[in-house]
Amino acid sequence: MAIKQYTASADTTITNAFKASLITRGVSGNMGESDILEVFKIFGQASSGSQELSRVLIKFPIESIVSDRTSNLIPASGSVKFFLNLYNAKHSTTVPKNYTLSILAASSSWDEGQGLDMEEYSDYGTANWIIRQSSSGGGTSSWSTAGGDSYATPTFSQSFINGTEDISVDVTTLVEQWLTGSKQNDGFLIKLTSSLESSYQSYYTKRFFARGTEFFFKRPKIEARWDSARRDNRGLFYASSSASDSNINTIFLYNVVRGQLRNIPTVSTGNIYVRIYDDPISGSILTASQNPVTGGWVSTGVYSASFALNTTASEVFDRWFNSALTTCYHTGSITIDQYEAQDYDVTNNYVISLTNGKPNYSTSERARFRFFIRNKDWNPNIYTVATSEVPTLAIESASYKIVRASDNTRVIEHGTGSTLHTIMSYDVSGNYFDLDMSVLEPDYKYQIYLSFFDSQTNSWKEQKQSFNFRVVENES
Repeated sequence: MAIKQYTASADTTITNAFKASLITRGVSGNMGESDILEVFKIFGQASSGSQELSRVLIKFPIESIVSDRTSNLIPASGSVKFFLNLYNAKHSTTVPKNYTLSILAASSSWDEGQGLDMEEYSDYGTANWIIRQSSSGGGTSSWSTAGGDSYATPTFSQSFINGTEDISVDVTTLVEQWLTGSKQNDGFLIKLTSSLESSYQSYYTKRFFARGTEFFFKRPKIEARWDSARRDNRGLFYASSSASDSNINTIFLYNVVRGQLRNIPTVSTGNIYVRIYDDPISGSILTASQNPVTGGWVSTGVYSASFALNTTASEVFDRWFNSALTTCYHTGSITIDQYEAQDYDVTNNYVISLTNGKPNYSTSERARFRFFIRNKDWNPNIYTVATSEVPTLAIESASYKIVRASDNTRVIEHGTGSTLHTIMSYDVSGNYFDLDMSVLEPDYKYQIYLSFFDSQTNSWKEQKQSFNFRVVENES
C-alpha cells in the first residue's frame, strides 16, 4: 500500500467581516460545526478603505501518523511525502480568479467550536478572529495577533487560475517536524497571501468542504504517498549487454513459513548473501557484479539482492547464504533473457485480466489485485498449448487508478509523478498492487484502470479494459 490517508480532526473558519449592518464585525463568531471552510477578502464594502478577511484553521491527527510509522505502515522520513488535500465546494456567489493562498503552520492551540452561522456570525464561541481557546475555568486565551498565529517557516502556497481548483500541496517538511516534536501540532492556517490581503481588491469567495461534509471523498485530508513497488526481475532477468544502459537486476526471496512471511532467525533484518550457480545443487559459481552479492532485508520475511550478470546460460540458480557462506537458506532458479533491442508498444494492444478478483471487499481488508497480461496478437503453436500455461507479461512501468463507477469520481489518480505512489509491483507471476480498502467509501462499486509507460513517446498510455469490484462495510 503506497497511499495512507488521515482525515482532519478539527477545522473552522475565522473572520473579521462585517455583519449585514456593516457596522459591527463578526470577530466573535465561530463556525466550527459548519461543513464548509471559507477564505475571502472584501475591499471597500463598509467604507472606501475597509478590509474584511476570512481564514481557515485545520488540524490533523498526527498521533495516528506517529503510530503508523512505529508500526511500519508508512516509511521512515525521506521515503514518504505528505500532501495536504482540500476540495473545492461549488457555490452560487462570485469566485475569485488568479490568486494565491498561503498555507502556514499555526503556532498556537485553538478550539474547533460548535458554531454554524457563516452569514451573520451569530454563533459566538472559540476559536474566532480574536479568541483562540477557552479554558475549563471559564477564561479565554487570545491570539497574539488577531486572525491567528503562525510560524515564519515553513510556508507553502498554491496558486489558482480559475479559482475552483482543489488544494494539493506537498507539506512534508512541516509534517515531519510535527512527527519529531520539533514543532507542536497546531495545524494549518490558510489565508490569502499578505500582499493580496492588503491589496485594494476583493477576492470573494473561495470555499472548501470541511471535515463534517457528507461527501466521503471531499473531506480534507493529509495523504501519505510513497513508492512501495517491488520490482522482482526473477521473471524478467536480462544478461548484461553493452547495448543496454541498465544491466542491474533485482531478485527477491520470500521466506514463507506455514503460510506466513517470517524473518530468517539468523539474518533477521540484516544482510544476506547470494551466489549464482550453473547448477541447483553444487555447480560452478558464475561471476556477478559482486561475489557474493550482498542483499538485504526489505520487510518481514522478504529479502532482495541486486546485481548484473554476464552469462550466455539460459538458466542459472540463486543460492542465499549467511555471512560465512556456510548455511544456504534457499535455492531458486532464474530464466535468463539475452538483451535484444526491440520496439516496445504500449498502445491498447494487450489482453488483461484480473486473476484473483472478488466481487466484494470489506473496508477492513488490505487486498492484493494481481493481473494476467499478454499481447493481443499472441499466437502460440500447438506444442506451447499442449505443454505449458500461457505466460504472463510483467510490465516494468505500470500504474493503476481507482474510479467510483456511479459518478466517475476519480478516487485515486495515476501517481506517476514525483511520488510514484500508484506504480505496480511485478514478479514471476506478473503485475500486482495492494490496496487498503479503508480509503474507499463502502456500498459503492469501483473500477480499476491500468496505464503503461511508453519509453518511445515518454508518456503513459491508459489501457481500455477496466475491472470492477464493490466495497462493503466491515461487519465485524
